[in-house]
Amino acid sequence: MISVQKVGVAGAGSMGTGIAQVAATAGCDVLLFDTNKEAIDKSINGINDLCEKLFAKGKLSREQVDGIKARIQPAYTIEALQGCDLFIEAIIENLEIKASLLKNVEPLLAENAIIATNTSSLSVTAIAAACKNQDRVIGLHFFNPATLMPLVEVIPAIQTHEKLVGDCVKLMTQWEKIPVVAKDTPGFIVNRLARPFYGESLRILEEGIADVVTIDWALKTIGGFKMGPFELMDLIGNDINYTVTETVWTQMYFDARYRPSLIQKKMKEAGRLGRKSGRGYYEYGENVVAAPQENLILGEYIFTRVISMLINEAVDALYLKIASRDELDLAMTKGVNYPKGLLKWADEIGINIILSALDGLHKEYGDDRYRASIFMRKMAIDNLKFYS
Repeated sequence: MISVQKVGVAGAGSMGTGIAQVAATAGCDVLLFDTNKEAIDKSINGINDLCEKLFAKGKLSREQVDGIKARIQPAYTIEALQGCDLFIEAIIENLEIKASLLKNVEPLLAENAIIATNTSSLSVTAIAAACKNQDRVIGLHFFNPATLMPLVEVIPAIQTHEKLVGDCVKLMTQWEKIPVVAKDTPGFIVNRLARPFYGESLRILEEGIADVVTIDWALKTIGGFKMGPFELMDLIGNDINYTVTETVWTQMYFDARYRPSLIQKKMKEAGRLGRKSGRGYYEYGENVVAAPQENLILGEYIFTRVISMLINEAVDALYLKIASRDELDLAMTKGVNYPKGLLKWADEIGINIILSALDGLHKEYGDDRYRASIFMRKMAIDNLKFYS
């Protein structure tokens, strides 16, 4: 096991701030770097204030608060990252910028340091290619807010040393996170499997079948999701959600299953980014209340379309060995709070029912987005289940 005591984090936004706090809480000394000095100061002050609030609520002891605050220090220059055992970048989701940062940081780090990218959808292999010692590079994808969300996707690049994968799984466990190992493919597990939750809901909206509040109502009431897709897109940020969708679609060679919606694009262009801009699919800060059309037949139709697409994605990911059965289901329950794993859900509904729904949509629309996974067809023919 590689000993990690000194951690460098690049990016003083919400994700980098959260990762820095997680590392410090686990007992590591943390250097927080950003090209914007004010952002670093704001980030550290925010962590300190949050820790004091947690102390006031009895969730942290005074010793814990003082320890976390003492262990997080600013790095106003890249040279300040000298000698870090682990470096995690959490900067803008741009391949060239990430690769350039890793290339410049690598010579400053300890000889056997772990070099990690927090990318949510870009190729870890491509990012690693910028480094001299590419076998030391790996993806560690935290979920926002990193202090609260337990899941971390551990993504080895083609070049990553095999032992490093196990070391990172152990390290994330020590940090009290739940690690899952994912193949380096577009979107990894969560951002790949979750695409239909947004994409199919947007398609239903485009067709005028139901409005935003009704679609959200259907998936919460009938599906048991904690948040509807439009509520969740507003929370994530419609710019971020669109960028991830477009990235996955492009990297999958424009596969129809991942095609972005023009509604997403227009929301981004209009600056209706969700909660952070005060307006997205919903308006915030005003007493605007919209009532859903509480029609159970319509709700069942919406739920069936969305869950069939979600399960199809999970089945295909298992077929393509993106991750194991258990890790695929664990990732969706711990990474995006789904009420149950998609493969377990498939067993409950019945794979033949899901296949029938997909084939019906494919016949109706003639759109390749509804093509069923070959593995689903094989499972249906043999009347198999994912869990015995």
